[in-house]
Amino acid sequence: MSIDAERFRTELLQERERVQAAIANLRESHPGTLDDEVKEVRAGSDSHVGDTATARLGREIDYTLEENSEQVLAEINAALKRIEDGTYGLCAVCDKEIAPERLEAYPWASLCIDDARKAERG
Repeated sequence: MSIDAERFRTELLQERERVQAAIANLRESHPGTLDDEVKEVRAGSDSHVGDTATARLGREIDYTLEENSEQVLAEINAALKRIEDGTYGLCAVCDKEIAPERLEAYPWASLCIDDARKAERG
């Protein structure tokens, strides 16, 4: 298999910018802590337990999105490092080539589909 590493580098750099912007947006939307936001909702004159629960749920969803985005960002950075090292497109477990279709779908993939399935099963 011949991988066009430069094309994937470009795609990964663009995706990294997109993910970094999403993380910045999430942090900008909620600059304080969860407790600060809940206190703010409670301080309102019409504060209701449902409003507090809604604020908490929304904030927890944003935290989950941020954590997921940070994980993807780490995987993108690792893929860019593999391009630099000349190991991009090789499975980190079995050292076989990762299918081009998998790299098209997930350019930051570090495992072939078989090893990814094994990892998911635990």
